[in-house]
Amino acid sequence: MKPHCPPVSFIAGLAVILLAAAGAVHAQSGEHFQLYVSNERSADVTVIDAGTLSAVTTIPVGKRPRGIHASPDGKRVYVALSGTPIAVPKIDASGNTVLEHKNEDTAAAEADRAADGIGIIDVAQQKLVKKLPVGTDPEEFALSRSGQQLYISNEDAKSASVVSLKSGRIEHVVPIAQEPEGVATSPDGRSFYVTCEAGGDVFVVDTRSDRVIGNFKVPPRPRSVAFLPGEPIAFIPSESTGQLNVIDTVLYKVVRTVTLPEGSRPMSVKVSPDGRRVYVSNGRGATVSVLDSHSYELLATIAVGPRAWGMVLSPDGKYLYTANGPSNDISVVDLTTNKELQRVKVGEGPWGLTVVTK
Repeated sequence: MKPHCPPVSFIAGLAVILLAAAGAVHAQSGEHFQLYVSNERSADVTVIDAGTLSAVTTIPVGKRPRGIHASPDGKRVYVALSGTPIAVPKIDASGNTVLEHKNEDTAAAEADRAADGIGIIDVAQQKLVKKLPVGTDPEEFALSRSGQQLYISNEDAKSASVVSLKSGRIEHVVPIAQEPEGVATSPDGRSFYVTCEAGGDVFVVDTRSDRVIGNFKVPPRPRSVAFLPGEPIAFIPSESTGQLNVIDTVLYKVVRTVTLPEGSRPMSVKVSPDGRRVYVSNGRGATVSVLDSHSYELLATIAVGPRAWGMVLSPDGKYLYTANGPSNDISVVDLTTNKELQRVKVGEGPWGLTVVTK
């Protein structure tokens, strides 16, 4: 007797089901959510459905969208807009950015100040509904713990602005140092940190008095800040030296410096929701470093897109996404296997990402 063989149509149908199930793995992880990606060169924001990994829409927002963050209730997305022209950085033999004051001053003089502001995207309508004046050349920002204020780095003004979302006005301007960029609110909401690229200064500002209460230095080009949940520790990468600085947030000082793999140009830093892992996007190194958050041991190096800059984690911490500026796409990384799954095309020059849960 011949062995029973299922019909070809059955096998084909089973293959389709298995492929669909494989594609649904990402969609079934945690909550359903969308990714909003700021595209610096195409002046828009791409909205991606995280389940299907496909673009839902593209929202025109204005010149040079960079920093991007969702409101706590997920009803709005805020994006920093700047009329300062993009300056092509000068790179030395080691791949480090060389600061040129003349070029920066020229760019500032040619700036379209009317384009500066924080754009507000209505998530339900998926369109830009308002732009807030927040000082010149906003690059990055953070929300207060209440979600009622924005803390903004004004890159070419050597200052940080505190903006009320209720009144839509600047409440305070905090003088700091040259080229402020990264901004992050402390877990207790009592302070916010601002990193300054040029000289490696980091400022800590009290959110009640809007006064500087701490100032320390790290190696040049600190780009971002992330905090370790439940512990007085923060992480700040230094792009020029390829290092990750471990910060005591009580004493406001560097307690350890971790050297990342050769070729790393660290940009964004994130801590996993459970506090066990630290992820660092390595810019021109086209990788993400995975470190133990307490021993600082390098656990993995994940290959992603070119000049991986902005980075965000899925709400359940199972996936990571990087904005790859030169290739106009984002990398989707499975953190169970520490492998890039695929890339998704977005606009031109993707810079930052944020998550909106549905």
